[in-house]
Amino acid sequence: MRITVVGTGYVGLVSGTCFANSGNTVTCLDINVEKIARLNRGEIPIYEPGLEELVVRSVKARRLLFSTDTASAISTAQVVFLAVGTPPSADGSADLSSLWKVVDAIAPHLDPEAVVVTKSTVPVGTCAGIETRLKARTGRECRVASNPEFLKEGAAIHDFQKPDRVVVGVRSAEVAEILRSLYLPFLRTEHPFLVMSPESSEMTKYVANSLLATKISFINEVANLCERMEADIDDVRRGIGHDKRIGFAFLFPGVGYGGSCFPKDVQALTAMARDHGVVPRILEAVHETNLAQKQVLGEKIVAHFGGQLAGRRIAVWGLAFKPRTDDVRDAPSLDLLEQLLAGGAQVTVYDPEAMENVRAIHGDRLTYAVGPMEALDGADCLAIVTEWGDFRHPDFHDMARRMRSPTIFDGRNLYAPAEMRSRGFEYHSIGREAAV
Repeated sequence: MRITVVGTGYVGLVSGTCFANSGNTVTCLDINVEKIARLNRGEIPIYEPGLEELVVRSVKARRLLFSTDTASAISTAQVVFLAVGTPPSADGSADLSSLWKVVDAIAPHLDPEAVVVTKSTVPVGTCAGIETRLKARTGRECRVASNPEFLKEGAAIHDFQKPDRVVVGVRSAEVAEILRSLYLPFLRTEHPFLVMSPESSEMTKYVANSLLATKISFINEVANLCERMEADIDDVRRGIGHDKRIGFAFLFPGVGYGGSCFPKDVQALTAMARDHGVVPRILEAVHETNLAQKQVLGEKIVAHFGGQLAGRRIAVWGLAFKPRTDDVRDAPSLDLLEQLLAGGAQVTVYDPEAMENVRAIHGDRLTYAVGPMEALDGADCLAIVTEWGDFRHPDFHDMARRMRSPTIFDGRNLYAPAEMRSRGFEYHSIGREAAV
């Protein structure tokens, strides 16, 4: 099948590459000339395990192309996926300005039989709006569908190729069959292909992310309560997680959620609810709890030093919002860094992939270490923000030797408090007693 994916961000590049790897001819279209030039040179603009290998393989097989030529990319496409950004507006609602520009740009070149599919996360009713807009610009009915993505950064290739489910929102059985045939290579293990209306499909994406975010905010709030009542959040988590109605997924306490999906999708669903006269009390609480949780680790550090951070050397391990990605959008690390810098601390950071993205934000306000151990030299404490595998089994003896004071503030509960105490560390985590 001939496919064009508009937008070479995270969703567009992963989707286009995986479709090409399954035998389709895919053109990834973008107006960013520099980005397309980089892709044509084999330079991948994002870090995602396995992506570079698939891109190289598909380009070599001439199944994957990168272009800025809208006319040629759209006119030959049987299916056009829209994967452009929908960032939050000032009120939290999704900003669709880029999407509408793309719809206007593709309309003159769209084949009458082509199917336009929204991969972008869009408010309920957007598909209907695209149908109306395309009809006004083409003078005919156009086939439009919704196909939300459920990719986890750091595991996106696996999630695309072995999805839990594929959701499509369509107006006709014919369009559903086109999309079913496209996804068939990825559904050989009997995972469901769910057909519904575009409105239900659009809502499904927001509800899925908002419910997962709710679990995170809930367990973080409980963890903070555990600290004040001499309970251990790890014990509590095990006590509830074995209930099949609850499960263990997304019940790990920490420093709050970040990334490109949960923060904006919770706010967008909240805005949609308000626009339709529904008071979204739970969603509002989820968002506010997460904002507060991002301050917790910094507050622990400030309290430890009696409110005086000036002159303190603090090491930070982990900058990406989660492991196996270089994405720092809404990352909890950014909140912590602002707290530490505002207090006058000297901050040295290390992350396996995300340091250049943070350097673009903070420049020389931070010191960037070449490795995790080097970040500890002369540090008064260490803050752990992202649970990279590199940090799970460090040389604790070397850590203590390098640090001015062997004190750790662990925002991801990587280590056992009793073990850290036995190794001579002062250890603070989330929802568990401090090991002093």
